[in-house]
Amino acid sequence: MNQLRTVGHKALTWIQDLGLVIIAIATVIAVGFEVSSMFAARLVTLADLLLLFIYLEVLAMVSIYLDSGKLPVRMPLYIAIVALARYLILDMKNLDTWRMLGIAGAALVIALAILAIRYGHTRFPYDKTEGG
Repeated sequence: MNQLRTVGHKALTWIQDLGLVIIAIATVIAVGFEVSSMFAARLVTLADLLLLFIYLEVLAMVSIYLDSGKLPVRMPLYIAIVALARYLILDMKNLDTWRMLGIAGAALVIALAILAIRYGHTRFPYDKTEGG
């Protein structure tokens, strides 16, 4: 039974690593498309830069996960804040006041969640026996 568990764990780890490599390759391809569209338009906007930043954050998240086997919860939260900022920048003219306040409030709530997580990690660090 223990050998079956070990084989199953190795298989799942391999599948997980393959999925992460696919995500990384797809992200690099998306970066290439974005850069080529900026060259074609001969224009770089703030929305383009924020989209490239999101791609870099995804690549950093994949890299951290492949290196350590752990995914910091803060990484997707950072990506979410940048995505909300990009959404505000792109659709600012089409947003009504309440929707704009809602998006800004969502970014604030995510930022507060990041602060709470950071505080919790520094104030109450994991024991090595807890997988931290």
